[in-house]
Amino acid sequence: MNTSASTSVLDFLSTRSSTPISAIGLPAPSDEEIRKIITIASRVPDHGRLTPWRFILYRGDARVEVGKYLAELCEEREGPLTEQRREQELKRFARAPLVIGVVFSPVEHHIPEWEQFLSSGAAAMKLCLAANALGYVTNWISNWYSSDEKGRALLGLAPHERVTGFVHIGTCAQKVPERPRPEIDAVLSEYSGPWKG
Repeated sequence: MNTSASTSVLDFLSTRSSTPISAIGLPAPSDEEIRKIITIASRVPDHGRLTPWRFILYRGDARVEVGKYLAELCEEREGPLTEQRREQELKRFARAPLVIGVVFSPVEHHIPEWEQFLSSGAAAMKLCLAANALGYVTNWISNWYSSDEKGRALLGLAPHERVTGFVHIGTCAQKVPERPRPEIDAVLSEYSGPWKG
């Protein structure tokens, strides 16, 4: 076993964190790096080899176009928007130079749908890790449009598909403050028999 390599990987995993989207800027990953990120993100547990997920790139002018769609849909749902609220929706996908949508695309199979969804979540997490390993920062969110049928359609999802997450990717010059993490003893226990309430 290569102990130094293992230590480096463990150090990386133990310090990984999300970066506020407002702090994410250029540069974004290159096309070659994106392919590498997606290749790594696709190496996840996937019982039945169903590939119940896919990825959508939102970059360049597409991010602005998506913002216009979301502002219109938001107004349709909520009525007239304030200037500030409209601006918020217009910039949803334009805040980071690259957004990768991780889409849950379930397959008819004896493997339960919830298990397929877990595979999709694993792909999103692996995507974040791959981008971080290449030196980029990430933030994985969903937001209101993920739960809206029209919103999903506007973002390029088919009717049977759901959002696993939108991963905002780019570069951040400053160090993000560490946030509180759970106490290990609060989330870890030995098995002690069936649940008794």
